[in-house]
Amino acid sequence: MIKRETIFHSGNPERIWEKFCGFLDLSLSEFMDIQKGLLMEQIDLVWDSPLGKVIMNKKKPKNLEEFRSFIPLTTYDDYAGYIGECQEDALAIKPELWAHTSGRGGQFKWIPYSMQALEKLGDAALSELILAATDYKGEVNIREGSYFLSVLAPRPYISGVTSLAFSERFGLKLLPPQDVAEKLDYRRRIEVGFEMALRHDVDVIGALGTVLVQMGQRITEQSQGMKFSWSLLHPVVLSRLIRAWFSSKIQRRAMLPCDLWPAKGLACGGTDASIYKKTLEYYWGKTPHEIYGATEALGVLAMQSWAKKGVTFYPFLNFLEFIPEEERLKSQKDKDYQPATVLLDEVKTGEIYELVITNFYGLPFLRYRLSDLIKVISLEEVETGIKLPQFIFHARADDLIDLYSIVRLDENTLWQAITDTQIGYSDWSARKEYENNWPILRLYIELKEEVESEIVATRLNECLQTLSAFYKEAVEEAQTNPVRVTPLPAGSFSRYYEMKQKAGADLAHLKPSHMNAPDSAIQDLLRVSKQI
Repeated sequence: MIKRETIFHSGNPERIWEKFCGFLDLSLSEFMDIQKGLLMEQIDLVWDSPLGKVIMNKKKPKNLEEFRSFIPLTTYDDYAGYIGECQEDALAIKPELWAHTSGRGGQFKWIPYSMQALEKLGDAALSELILAATDYKGEVNIREGSYFLSVLAPRPYISGVTSLAFSERFGLKLLPPQDVAEKLDYRRRIEVGFEMALRHDVDVIGALGTVLVQMGQRITEQSQGMKFSWSLLHPVVLSRLIRAWFSSKIQRRAMLPCDLWPAKGLACGGTDASIYKKTLEYYWGKTPHEIYGATEALGVLAMQSWAKKGVTFYPFLNFLEFIPEEERLKSQKDKDYQPATVLLDEVKTGEIYELVITNFYGLPFLRYRLSDLIKVISLEEVETGIKLPQFIFHARADDLIDLYSIVRLDENTLWQAITDTQIGYSDWSARKEYENNWPILRLYIELKEEVESEIVATRLNECLQTLSAFYKEAVEEAQTNPVRVTPLPAGSFSRYYEMKQKAGADLAHLKPSHMNAPDSAIQDLLRVSKQI
């Protein structure tokens, strides 16, 4: 059982805000002092463990400078042989549970969580909930017994682990409860959650932005032809429906989710939440509060302030380093090159960095490349007085295509799926794009036979579901086929090659990359194929 937090249960808003949101008052030097102190504690915890010895090459760093010079940057491949099947023997601290995230080829990446890590994750999650449910500094609208409507994946996904952490640590009530949610499939879990929420005053709704948009559309459409059932005749539910109906009629519009569930805040994860900001405000009546995290990073990396603009890094879960763009590009060209990093007090406005994290509290990842690119939008948030750098998520640094923050497609999986369609092709390029602000997988493909693009998209969607459980789950949750196909005429890729060769491009740029080709490459490909 996760330990309860006494300050939260005191109900004192000043003390609660100071403990859970006080990091937003830190100066940059204070932030760095916390980071450095926790890093040295982490080194003491892990350096003598079997895995720690491997990663540190049996040398214990005495300070930050030695830490950054002794230890190379790492990826999950450096840890997979020690923890990839939930092994515990090589770890410094015995895990309380394991979470997973998607890896290459549809395989799980398993991540250990200690009891202390779960408690710290619960603290970070409460910080986010408090900030999601307020419009100004110091206001605390979350109390013991507050209801959290969870439209999130259950354990062992990090969203389920996070829900467990803050509900047990702070006595918040989940809708549906964790033990109920984990027995239901995705659609039924959502239905049960919203049915239960009709009988309670929901304080915060947590979900991916894409899911809340879809739910908003569906609820609004269904409200037009709402049919009464015995469950709707419950006095509390009936009263809520009547109030929602009157509210919508007064405003001369359809009934919206915000009429039924006037929540205090929307807590939105995923990298696409900002794209749906206006739509979410329309359906749910609140500006979404964004949180940025990763399973490998103890769940939480950064969150928005009460102003709900850029995100501020959270100091207590991971030590942060940043690879400048030029260093990252050098490492892409030379796999043996170790890119230099900068620290938070060295980042510059307008620059793009790849994020590197080191876990605290004895968890395994040291100088771990998350393959996320973030962009610095300012060195402080003037509106709120926050003196820490502000970021936005920019893109993935690797060749993975992220859809709905659940699936990350790698080149091998996508290539196999294209081959499995048994449709002849010469070459292809794929990337994540947006259609009416909705994420899609766009495939540009030169076919050897005439096949309608809708047929190619349907077959590819089916083959991807067969190959990747993550993709299948994402499609089932979104209830739509995200694949869009742009067929290219014969010779398109050859003409692209010839054009680049004449322009003197180096060997690596004579063809558009299969995964996440930049806008300029796609525009050139469409131009030589006479599509534009």
